[in-house]
Amino acid sequence: MVVIAYFRAVAMACAAFIGSLAMAGPLNAETLGGVALAQKNNCLSCHNVDRKVVGPGLIDIAKRYGNSAESVDYLARSIMEGSQGKWGPVPMPRQVQVSPRDANALASWILSLQDEAQLDP
Repeated sequence: MVVIAYFRAVAMACAAFIGSLAMAGPLNAETLGGVALAQKNNCLSCHNVDRKVVGPGLIDIAKRYGNSAESVDYLARSIMEGSQGKWGPVPMPRQVQVSPRDANALASWILSLQDEAQLDP
């Protein structure tokens, strides 16, 4: 009986989560994949999509650098090598856990957020 109640509670929580995603607006697989990759690589410990935490909001990064091949390469390199002085005094340390492939995917996703930011009124 306890097991059934547990699974029922889990199913209700999942349904509520899925419902909250639907209420959040148009999300696509690319956006969800970017968030998962950012979570996997601990990006969201210091960054948030739409506001400054320790580091700048990801939308602000997208707005500053635009969405071009050069920007993707530049941002991927900054993710892997770290940076200092670009967004204030707090340095971004090297992200040695991020593979070059993941850094490139993260950079592409972050820069694509500029397009979504333009949809907001």
